[in-house]
Amino acid sequence: MDLIAGESSKVLRKQGFRSLKLMSVDMEQELGNEPEPFGADYGRLDNGLVYYVRRNSKPRMRAALALAVKVGSVLEEEDQRGVAHIVEHLAFSATTRYTNHDIVKFLESIGAEFGPCQNAMTTADETIYELFVPVDKPELLSQAISILAEFSSEIRVSNEDLEKERGAVMEEYRGNRNATGRMQDSHWQLMMEGSKYAERLPIGLEKVIRSVPAATVKQFYQKWYHLCNMAVVAVGDFPDTKTVVDLIKTHFEDKRSSSEPPEIPMFPVPSHEETRFSCFVESEAAGSAVMISYKMPVSDLKTVKDYRDMLAESMFLHALNQRLFKISRRKDPPFFACSVAADVLVSPLKAYIMSSSCKEKGTLASLESMLLEVARVRLHGFSEREISVVRALMMSEIESAYLERDQVQSTSLRDEYIQHFLHKEPVIGIEYEAQLQKTLLPQISASDVSKYSEKLRTSCGCVIKSMEPKSAATIDDMRSVVSKVNSLEEEKMIAPWDEEKIPEEVVSEKPTPGDITHQLEYPEVGVTELTLSNGMQVCYKSTDFLDDQVLFTGFSYGGLSELPESDYISCSMGSTIAGEIGMFGYKPSMLMDMLAGKRVEVSARLGPYMRTFSCDCSPTDLETALQLVYQLFTTNVMPQEEEVGIVMQMAEEAVRARERDPYTVFANRVKELNYGNSYFFRPIRISELRKVDPLKACEYFNSCFRDPSTFTVVIVGNLDPTIAVPLILQYLGGIPKPPQPVLNFNRDDLKGLPFTFPTKITREFVRSPMVEAQCSVQLCFPVQLTNGTMIEEIHCIGFLGKLLRPR
Repeated sequence: MDLIAGESSKVLRKQGFRSLKLMSVDMEQELGNEPEPFGADYGRLDNGLVYYVRRNSKPRMRAALALAVKVGSVLEEEDQRGVAHIVEHLAFSATTRYTNHDIVKFLESIGAEFGPCQNAMTTADETIYELFVPVDKPELLSQAISILAEFSSEIRVSNEDLEKERGAVMEEYRGNRNATGRMQDSHWQLMMEGSKYAERLPIGLEKVIRSVPAATVKQFYQKWYHLCNMAVVAVGDFPDTKTVVDLIKTHFEDKRSSSEPPEIPMFPVPSHEETRFSCFVESEAAGSAVMISYKMPVSDLKTVKDYRDMLAESMFLHALNQRLFKISRRKDPPFFACSVAADVLVSPLKAYIMSSSCKEKGTLASLESMLLEVARVRLHGFSEREISVVRALMMSEIESAYLERDQVQSTSLRDEYIQHFLHKEPVIGIEYEAQLQKTLLPQISASDVSKYSEKLRTSCGCVIKSMEPKSAATIDDMRSVVSKVNSLEEEKMIAPWDEEKIPEEVVSEKPTPGDITHQLEYPEVGVTELTLSNGMQVCYKSTDFLDDQVLFTGFSYGGLSELPESDYISCSMGSTIAGEIGMFGYKPSMLMDMLAGKRVEVSARLGPYMRTFSCDCSPTDLETALQLVYQLFTTNVMPQEEEVGIVMQMAEEAVRARERDPYTVFANRVKELNYGNSYFFRPIRISELRKVDPLKACEYFNSCFRDPSTFTVVIVGNLDPTIAVPLILQYLGGIPKPPQPVLNFNRDDLKGLPFTFPTKITREFVRSPMVEAQCSVQLCFPVQLTNGTMIEEIHCIGFLGKLLRPR
């Protein structure tokens, strides 16, 4: 196998992805040049510290730094539960060299975000400290590296420091004690049952946070924080990497461990063949849900074969997700949404996790459908057409990454090196990875992909959990569902997947192109403005920020504020209903397959003062994007009973979920007070939803995107005008103009939103039943902005908020 050299030739870097040659592969060959990661100056100091340094110019004059530590909450003793996270907080309070929050003051002075949980995170297995700093002055980079060096061995742990941080850690603990946090904690303990991980959630125990002595925290820090378990990563717009390596040596080289570093133990998670079940009832839950997890050991990623297996696994997950999405769009679906993903939970354990949201008392039907679909794949596999769709999608993703290989953000590269150190994930470089994927993806068959369904059996470390606001399903009920599906599979009573016919073209008959009636050039900003024969105005500008991106937005004045109160609720549902039916002339499930292999996203929105459509696409897919806009203007969306029923059922479930959530109850009451109970701002009620007129909603949506003469479109990105302008004329200029203007408004004549801010000081207590008592306070002040200085004043208010936040 021919590896691409670390420094690619200029000729190669100019080549497109499609001109990359296929490789001759040896499946047993190791990936890249491991253990050395691609692109970085990599080494280890005498004291054991590993370093990674890489030059990268995105963004300019900035550097992404990190200190990765192989120490997490699983190493805590019973009386230390939560201490690993407390150490993270103490780091920003004081060290040997920096006292009295000097680190925070430094980060504040250079405009960097700061503070624990913004610059650091603690998991069961690791702690990561991150800084993002300017490097236009050499002393700033030096000081930032010195801060990371202080974190490595000089964090001060005194009684006074600890008392200052207890409140902040307790606030974080309390913030986690909501419905989502309780459900996640319960699921974690069920997944990790039988291992130390089950009792070592990073947030810890309240009693430890409140009362752990400084000596215990210091003991943990000194026992586990050793340089041989750490790596420092620096990626940024440096003049050269040698200077940065020298700075790392200056600040880290003289540091030594105060004692012999203990070996970091491994904590296995026991496997189990018996399915574990849990029915979690949470009165504040956002809705009903089902989660199925299939646990397995973390697999290695060392050889080309390992990489091929990873691609096949990813194709399996994509293909299964596409089926689950299509099921969610059927008449009376078993779930509103469902997806599957692979996740590394802790160092020795990964899982395939299927999760769905469903209607109340619908968890058993949802569970059955999820299990049936995996069983269907085991019996019948995926079709070659399904896999070709997934292959095209993945090929498009790697092509985009390859084209923008010189425009990767420093934070992304930094995170790759962190994972290399912590989890031995290889860093092989995007050129090699693109060539490898282009070679391997066509070799992976539908049969290869379908085999991964064998790992999703209920006898393979399976954990099934339902979550409901009121008790409905029982463990025995779920066992019965599992038994039923297993029996259907054994008896081969599950039918093959029924594929729908997919149109080949987005626009079946290409429109007659329009003409340019007027053209203006603005050379000082590089913008061209076109007026088309149908009245649409188009402004475009070629930019080189990203090689594989074109962005555009179309807008027209006049929106929901123009409607009478009696029509508002129905018309505001227009984009939601149209999105479910298919605002581009095709059902979303069908459009997903039609756009396979294309990087294009188009959306439409009805706002209070404007109607807009937006797009993000690859330059090679600009034609498809413009075709979708043409379809948006020429499709007459009509309400279909089954699709409308799904939308309204989902909307009702969402309203019920909000009514159960005490935080939302509080926020809704604040809105009512601030806006004088205005119909536009108050939360929608179920009684109002049931009065929605789907026909009126669709008619309003159609009228919003009917008249091209009221729209202005702004296009920026990697544009070649000789290619883009003819496409603009065909698909935007080809949109027919109606005989009479539709929703034609002047900006200065728009209706303001109806609301009344309180005329005097208003104080109110909102009380709501809660599983765990919490308190929230909100202060609201009226602000009047003037047209001439509005933008400046909005920025000033934002700056004021940033100044107040750390105080």
